[in-house]
Amino acid sequence: MKMDSLVLLKSCLSVLLFVVAGAGADVSAEVIDLASDLTPIREEFQFPAVGAAVIVEGKLHALGVVGVRKEDGDVPAEPNDAFHLGSCTKAMTGSLIGMLVAQGELRWDTPLIEYFPELKNTMHPDYRGVTLVHLLSHRAGVPSMTAGFAPVEGKDLARVRRMTSPADQRKRVVEIVLTRPPVNNPGEKYEYSNAGFTIAAVIAERTMGEDYESLMQRMLFGPLGMRTAGFGPMGTPDKMDALWGHRKEGDKIIPVKPGPQADNPPFLTPGGRVHCSMADWAKYIQCVLAAARDENDLLPAAAILQLKTPPFHGDYALGWCLQD
Repeated sequence: MKMDSLVLLKSCLSVLLFVVAGAGADVSAEVIDLASDLTPIREEFQFPAVGAAVIVEGKLHALGVVGVRKEDGDVPAEPNDAFHLGSCTKAMTGSLIGMLVAQGELRWDTPLIEYFPELKNTMHPDYRGVTLVHLLSHRAGVPSMTAGFAPVEGKDLARVRRMTSPADQRKRVVEIVLTRPPVNNPGEKYEYSNAGFTIAAVIAERTMGEDYESLMQRMLFGPLGMRTAGFGPMGTPDKMDALWGHRKEGDKIIPVKPGPQADNPPFLTPGGRVHCSMADWAKYIQCVLAAARDENDLLPAAAILQLKTPPFHGDYALGWCLQD
């Protein structure tokens, strides 16, 4: 596939499963190993690796990782191996924005032109009134950047890729995107967009004077003890020290060596480049569940309610897709 972001084929062609149970479940005192349950699933669907976690009444009840780090390899996947979370990153970015709103640093209804006053003469008029709510619900009309990077192409893309700072990459991408016409009228149509989360992250960066990666580590990963959480490709080239990404060619699953081209470019980090272990991902899910019960000092209940309530018709909220 042409686009760099798709060489991973979603989470190293590994399945990441979460089961959340409510009151009345039989909770054991120890975490149950799910290996025997996951092995037949992995064999049936021929995935390199499969990971799963079960949370019951806010606590980690069961956990398992089975398979190999690389297709046709013999190094087993380990429980502490990091999985590429793909677009589940969006929920985490939404949480970061929600925390900053709760702290009074950002506002859901502030228009883009107030966050980017230097673009007053170049921002497309249709973007001036777009808010964080539009961006995080895929209603801003910004390009998708899911099957390419338009309108950041050609020489513009080459210049962005040469930038060594992810924050500088994002800033330049936002400048380009906001000067071009939207793909549809903001607020009118759902248009899935990685670029919208990049814009939201840049708003957080310039407001806080700190890059997105540092904000995530300081405000979310650190407090939750998510020690395996990071950004971009996992592992070291020519070593088998992490789960590899994979791509699909016909019916074949092809391993992708760790390196700069093995994941989305850094300017798309807020929409899809977080990785972490299953246990650490469970910590984030536990945080969200606790917030919904107003039992969490990190993520306020009002913030999670906003994040999980679709602001427009449909089933997509702010980084979260809602399903029955």
